Amino acid sequence: MGRKALELTRPGSDAGGTMPVMPLFLYGPLCHPPLLAAVAGAVLPAEPAVLRGHRLDRFGDTGAAVPVAEPGAAVEGLLLRPIGAEPAARIEAYATGLGARPAEAEVLTATGPATARLYLPSGGEATDGPWSPADWTARWAEVAVAAAEELMAVRGSRPDAAVFARYPQVLVRAASRVRAGRSPAPTDVRRRAAPGDVAVLGWRQPYAAYFAIEEGDLSYRRFDGTQSAPVTRAVFISGDAATVLPYDPVRDRVMVIEQFRAGPWGRGDPQPWQIEAIAGRIDPGETPEDAARREAVEEAGLTLGALIPVAGYYPSPGAKSEYIHCFLGLADLPDALAGGVGGVADEHEDIRAHLLPFDRLMALVASGEVDNGQLLISALFLAARREALRRSA
Repeated sequence: MGRKALELTRPGSDAGGTMPVMPLFLYGPLCHPPLLAAVAGAVLPAEPAVLRGHRLDRFGDTGAAVPVAEPGAAVEGLLLRPIGAEPAARIEAYATGLGARPAEAEVLTATGPATARLYLPSGGEATDGPWSPADWTARWAEVAVAAAEELMAVRGSRPDAAVFARYPQVLVRAASRVRAGRSPAPTDVRRRAAPGDVAVLGWRQPYAAYFAIEEGDLSYRRFDGTQSAPVTRAVFISGDAATVLPYDPVRDRVMVIEQFRAGPWGRGDPQPWQIEAIAGRIDPGETPEDAARREAVEEAGLTLGALIPVAGYYPSPGAKSEYIHCFLGLADLPDALAGGVGGVADEHEDIRAHLLPFDRLMALVASGEVDNGQLLISALFLAARREALRRSA
């Protein structure tokens, strides 16, 4: 469904050309108070306002919204007036950094009409169906707030274009943070962390591209109850991932994949091609199970049956933020699936699928040809449950 853009007129500015002098109309996600506060850097006074002659549609795949012309309809939003230079600059950087453009329109408030500045998504088409505040809040709000907090924290340390170009990666990281907060692991033996147990004294992000490196100056609670001396710790930042080992209990075989890996290559391993379980990062808005099923299709053209959770774990907690959700996936694995080459072309993936009898898989584990944690864990899990799965099949 195409969208009709609002009439774009010359945005107002102060003498320096950097600050809107007119009110600012917000709609969709930026009406969510925690997101607006994270973007603006402050809690701003706002009043209800309505943009007449438009409805609000979903836009893109990150929960965004766009006004679409429709006689008799109205978009409910917020009007900010007055607005200071710093909050205005932050909101403009966020909106334009995510691809919006400034425009002007008349909106209606309780005290009458007002000409306001607003930001419209650029390019593409609106998706079918209305933008729903309830749906957005349930699916995207926590992730959007966490992503905005990270973007605005590093803004100023490098050009805005470089900061906001990483928005897709920041969303993945934000979704991982939200997932971690929602499902903390048990603390039956280890220390149960309390507020103040980790004090952050300084924070930096010296490198950020597809992945990022962060450095923190911090102190933490020692086992004797005292606070440690300040220490500096660096963390390699990557999002959560899902892996799945497809298993056919009737044929007693698994599917594994083979691909070039930069990690072994960087270590100096003369054999940088790895035999692995199917794996990939968990995109914002999807569950680990969703990611496992999607990756099976992308990497091997395989539709999975039941998913059996194997484990959730940090592969290298001393230095990496990555958390892996492992699954065993029941599947039909006929001979025709052997040797297929898959992967996502835009991600430069070149992936070959192998069908291996269970005994052959365990022989590769024993020989060391399988030498990555996610497949080792999945293979040992399968070995412990294989007979029960075969009986059930």
